[in-house]
Amino acid sequence: MTKPADVLDDVAQFDDPEPPARRSLGRRIAITLYAVFVGLVVLALIAASVVVFSIQRSFPQLDGEKTLPGLTAEVSVQRDALGIPTITAETSRDLFYAQGYVHAQDRFWEMDFRRHVTSGRLSELFGESQLQTDIFLRTLGWREVAAQEVASLDPTVRAYYDAYADGVNAYLADHQGPDASFEYAVLGLQNPDYEIEPWTPEDSVAWLKAMAWDLRSNIGDETDRAVAAASLTPEQLADLYPTYPFDRNPVIVPVIDEAGTPLPASARISAETAPNVEAAVDWAEVGDVVEAVSTLVGPIGEGIGSNSWVVSGALTDTGMPLLANDPHLGASLPSVWHQVQLKCERVQQDCPFDVAGFGFSGMPGVIIGHNADIAWGFTNLTTDVTDLYLERVQDDAYWRDGQLLPLTTRQETIEVAGGDDVEITVRATENGPLISDASGEYAGIADEPFVGTEGVPAAPSGAPDGEYAVSLRWTALEPGTTASAIFALNQAADFDSFRIAASLFDVPAQNLVYADTAGNIGYQTPGKLPIRGAGDGSLPQPGWDSAYAWQGYIPFEELPVSLNPSAGYIVTANNPIVGEDYPYQLTRDWDYGWRAARIVEMLERRIAAGPLTATDMRDIQADNAMWMGPRLIAAYAGIRTGDEGTDAALDLLGGWDAQNHSGSAAAAYANVLWDELVQNVFVRERESPAPTGNQARMFLVVDTLLADASSPWWQNEGLDVTSQAEMLERSATDAYARLVELQGDTPAMWEWGDLHALTLRNDTFGTSGIAPIEMLFNRGPYPVGGGSSVANATGWVLGQGFETVTVPSMRMIVDLGDLDRSSWQHLTGTSGHAFHPNYVDQTPAWQRAELFPWAFTPDAVAATTTHTLRLIPNG
Repeated sequence: MTKPADVLDDVAQFDDPEPPARRSLGRRIAITLYAVFVGLVVLALIAASVVVFSIQRSFPQLDGEKTLPGLTAEVSVQRDALGIPTITAETSRDLFYAQGYVHAQDRFWEMDFRRHVTSGRLSELFGESQLQTDIFLRTLGWREVAAQEVASLDPTVRAYYDAYADGVNAYLADHQGPDASFEYAVLGLQNPDYEIEPWTPEDSVAWLKAMAWDLRSNIGDETDRAVAAASLTPEQLADLYPTYPFDRNPVIVPVIDEAGTPLPASARISAETAPNVEAAVDWAEVGDVVEAVSTLVGPIGEGIGSNSWVVSGALTDTGMPLLANDPHLGASLPSVWHQVQLKCERVQQDCPFDVAGFGFSGMPGVIIGHNADIAWGFTNLTTDVTDLYLERVQDDAYWRDGQLLPLTTRQETIEVAGGDDVEITVRATENGPLISDASGEYAGIADEPFVGTEGVPAAPSGAPDGEYAVSLRWTALEPGTTASAIFALNQAADFDSFRIAASLFDVPAQNLVYADTAGNIGYQTPGKLPIRGAGDGSLPQPGWDSAYAWQGYIPFEELPVSLNPSAGYIVTANNPIVGEDYPYQLTRDWDYGWRAARIVEMLERRIAAGPLTATDMRDIQADNAMWMGPRLIAAYAGIRTGDEGTDAALDLLGGWDAQNHSGSAAAAYANVLWDELVQNVFVRERESPAPTGNQARMFLVVDTLLADASSPWWQNEGLDVTSQAEMLERSATDAYARLVELQGDTPAMWEWGDLHALTLRNDTFGTSGIAPIEMLFNRGPYPVGGGSSVANATGWVLGQGFETVTVPSMRMIVDLGDLDRSSWQHLTGTSGHAFHPNYVDQTPAWQRAELFPWAFTPDAVAATTTHTLRLIPNG
């Protein structure tokens, strides 16, 4: 075989004859270069092989048999092409044991990372960089509360958690380090001494605290108000935090019928009079645009929220209820959800489960989904379950009702990979832990203290001596019963048993919608909801006065409930549960209802046009209408800036249908214009920038200002703007210039989807800052439509760019007439293993809001099964 060096030598003889010595030198150089080249190729192939082996060695076994200790009978794990497992067992213990094993197969690194988060032990994994995070998490004490909850579980539920932990540990028995997940190989480069610990029930239950924190509702607004109170007037704060527009947007349970039963918002509208578009939203001022748009509305897209609604069979094409749900959470890779089906071979008292849906890796059971009899969905209740208290502390004591009481303290030791252990002291009052000890943001509130009574900020008066500190009262820091509620929901067979399960679901507080195979639909407010004393919780309150302390919790029997409302549907989208006449104060910080109103309006139109279908439900989930769009169109009608490019962009806006479709150039300009307007009015060059927060609130704030040209908010001396007209012009010009910088000066090339793209980042090494490592774990960017305060809630943050940060984390539509006609999807895929075929295989369909068929009955599952693993008892 001719070698490259021989060819070089032959070519030299013909082209440039040289002395033999010169030719010999050239030959040696060529041979050396070839050897180096071959060596580099071999090293690259070896490195690639090592990486491929390291990645694939942790992929789950999908077929054949696996012998495991602790099982009492054989368990079947069937998977479809998406890797979604259907687990069938003879006993409850074996069922949850197998779920633990399967979760560990698919997602153990995620589970291990989560338990380090919930216990404040990230420094053990990643070193000193995570120390401050750990200090804050230890101060909250999630793990301590979880341990108390586990200790109080009844024996049956405790057995489920024990069985789940045994299944996880059976997997870990022969999967350590990179055999468990590729991330451990990467971690070993920084932290080679790390060893995986056995799984415990406390690890599972603690994750509920993390979800409660993610859904903690208004503490962000409460914090922003507390900070802003030091520089803004009460009148300015009132402008920025208006009350919910009860006169224009719906509530969930606003009226009482003759029998005293609460009814949902839809009960105000009879099927005979639908559609009644103006009952949902008044669009009169937008003129002809309304007809083109077919009306719009939207949610707090950049925040945490959800949509869910349920429709009676009297209004559907199947004659049976349809239930839809899409929770809005932070984008993550892998997705927070893991799809699963849990089936007892024979459903009976000792093994009562036949349930399918979405759960969390690390948690047994199904969180959202359906069983053979009922379906249920969640949206965040948005009630105020957190309060900040301003405390007065002297040495090791704090003031309460004129007395000094000893602070509760506990010592915590934080292990730091590659460093020394760190000792901290966690201090707490009767109201809760002193979070100002652990967070600069809350320490800042203590440095410039303001308290609130009935929403009015004021500097503290009559405070005792001492230093100021900030404590946190939060329902999740008290032992609860949600860990048991999951299994009660999974077994519920009718509305009564569903309500019993709901009564246990105390934290995080969620709206629960319901449907069953008997044709009923319903709603229940669950949750541990505080009864407040003197304050309303919208601002920090005086901790030294017990009059401001919580007085208990609203009795479950007095929480809103609805069964089979006359309108035939129930909509929840983080809007108020009840009207202003409800006897208990729930919050001042609801979502502002644009999303709920849009869903109601779309349902009414479709119901009026004919029976509602599952396709209609999916189209509502995928709706991209931006509520603020028609307001911007109307505000800019007739405005010309004199700048050719800006005026062309405004022409684009004028012809827009107000849909935030991915490929829309007008949507790109409209959203940039919206951001520029908010920044120019409230933030830029302001001596005291205003908190902009979630866009649902700012929609109402700006909509109100557009109707009031004399408002002082339109004046910004730093921008040399003195009127509403000047502000609108300035913002239009700024938006054009910004979009030119981002996507060029050819409007036809602008695309909202590219501007608003979603990059899926792995929660750990995907944000490492090391590009080659991030490339292994991250995926995207994916162009997406939707936006903030849009039913298709792909949220972005005002003033921080347009990248999608929160998403419909999953979508499901359950058909109670034939459960096999149901459909589902979630953001990424079943697997948490980078490069596994099921890592992000659901993402392209998620982009398009296209759901996958959801096989449930044994025959349907068998027809879609591509792999079957049999788990066999050892001995």
